[in-house]
Amino acid sequence: MNVNLKKYIVLVLIVPVLGFAQEVRQVSLQDAVNYALENQSDAKKAKLQIENSEYLIQEARAGALPNISANGSLTYNPILQETAIPASSFPGGEQSPDPFIVLAMGQKWNAVGGVSLTQNIFDQTVFTGLKAARTTREFYQINAQLTEEQVIERVATAYYNVFVQKEQLETIDSSYVNVSKSRDIIKSLFDNGLAREIDLDRVNVQLMNLSTTRQQLVNAVQLQENALKFYMGMPIEQPIELAEEEFAVESYLLTDEVETENRTEMKVLKKQEELLELQKEARKAAYYPTLSLTAGYNYMGQGDRFPIGSGLEKGVYWSDFSSISLNLRVPIFSGFANKARVSQADIELRTLQEDIRQTELSLDLEYQNAKSQIENNLIAIENQQENVNLAQKVVDNTQNNYRLGLATLTDLLESQNALVDAKNNYSNAVLQYKLAEVRLLKSKGELNTLK
Repeated sequence: MNVNLKKYIVLVLIVPVLGFAQEVRQVSLQDAVNYALENQSDAKKAKLQIENSEYLIQEARAGALPNISANGSLTYNPILQETAIPASSFPGGEQSPDPFIVLAMGQKWNAVGGVSLTQNIFDQTVFTGLKAARTTREFYQINAQLTEEQVIERVATAYYNVFVQKEQLETIDSSYVNVSKSRDIIKSLFDNGLAREIDLDRVNVQLMNLSTTRQQLVNAVQLQENALKFYMGMPIEQPIELAEEEFAVESYLLTDEVETENRTEMKVLKKQEELLELQKEARKAAYYPTLSLTAGYNYMGQGDRFPIGSGLEKGVYWSDFSSISLNLRVPIFSGFANKARVSQADIELRTLQEDIRQTELSLDLEYQNAKSQIENNLIAIENQQENVNLAQKVVDNTQNNYRLGLATLTDLLESQNALVDAKNNYSNAVLQYKLAEVRLLKSKGELNTLK
């Protein structure tokens, strides 16, 4: 087969596959958030922690259930221990020429197999541990909610950044089109001897500057999109396109106070406080007595030869034995070790309580700052919108005057630059408002409304 034909066939087979792999995915803010909650590693790990908490409960519950085990041993004694017993201990031993009678203890071979059972009847540590395990499950559930809010915050912030960068890119594209039209007019006038070459050069310089700015924005958009895909847990090579949507600038009911107790961060800390209180109780449980039941049943064979598979006819004697015991342990003195452990747990608890007070102040500060930013950005958006309208009006009037010879090229270029700046300022004001909105929703514990 012809080499070129082979290459052609390979390309025909590969190109559709590549095209399919690079299919652009439309992404709205809600899509981005929900995708992140399903695929982002932090969200997945939070779910795994909840699953793991069930096993922690099972582990703690095991301390209150019977512990049954089987055991076995096989022992060979090459040299048996001997015991010397006074001969006088036996009848007629006084007449023996030897003062001692030596007896070998045990047999050469010993085999033992059995079953043992241990059951805690009272152990305060076990009961406290079970409470702690259940509280740990609740902690991981709340922590998963906090992780979810953090994922939503990161994704929403990245999404708004991409959106505004694209808005600014569209502004540059629009300006490029307008300046190109002006350049075409000036070129036509220049070709007919009605305009100066320097004017045409100045417009070309303006177009080149816009082209450079556009390329910088294209790069910035790509970087922001990569960051967004990273926060979503999406493969970086997957092309995405933001869905066309209007972000409403809404007024919020802003009060002077917010219920910080409803914030997930506070719920996590409060649950940690419960866990540390249980830890302190567990340390105190070392002062309590413990009561347990143990039982065992064993079967033993002993003799001069390998016992397994042998019976009495081969010199191996088998017998069983069993025991049941009730064990009470009462701690009396531990060298103040228990007291030190309780004190350490108390210090950890009081340290966390300070963190709770500090976090409460921090959350209140976060809300007040977000509220101020919302109020200020609403004013900025209104002003920038008026500024865009005014800049557009100036451009329209300047273009008409330029055509009539009543305005200079400098006036026209400056008015167009002012319009670009006004639109970018408006886009930045909207961005700052949306970012402040995310912080406000976070401070009110309402980030889930973005799902």
